[in-house]
Amino acid sequence: MEKSIKSSAINYGLYLGIAAALLTVIAYAADLTLLTKFWYGIIFWVLIIVLGIMSISSSKKILNGFISFKECLGSWVLTISIGLVISTLVSFIIFGVIDPDAAKQLQQLTIESSINTMEGFNMAPEAIAEAVERMEQQNNYSIGNMLLGTVISIVIFTIIGLIVSAFMKKSDPDA
Repeated sequence: MEKSIKSSAINYGLYLGIAAALLTVIAYAADLTLLTKFWYGIIFWVLIIVLGIMSISSSKKILNGFISFKECLGSWVLTISIGLVISTLVSFIIFGVIDPDAAKQLQQLTIESSINTMEGFNMAPEAIAEAVERMEQQNNYSIGNMLLGTVISIVIFTIIGLIVSAFMKKSDPDA
């Protein structure tokens, strides 16, 4: 990946990280229940995908309109990785360092939301109780679980990036 493409992807990664961090901070300050809403997750996913596509488009412009699959994917992965790492660090600072009680409250809100969802799918009460027990034993805001979640997210978004890159690549006919 050329240096200018790399710096462009890094910039978009920083934009993504800042935007994701702002979403988290605003939700934390306004109302923790926002972090448990389905639409909040959708906004987060759309933000990631849009900035990933913008990063590839910028790289394509830098390369005079032609970009290989490898360059597309490299731009995408670098942008997504930087953004998700920044977002994770901000979440850890808020919920793991500054306000661990908010993490406990958020976990309880998540459990309540999950119970409502499972009841909506008519799950057996025993299955719901078992799922709740597992959720209560888990600390989603420990550094280990947050890092694992970040790695899993990067893998998932890399798969999406493979598809996006396949559509956005453009070979130079003169090459």
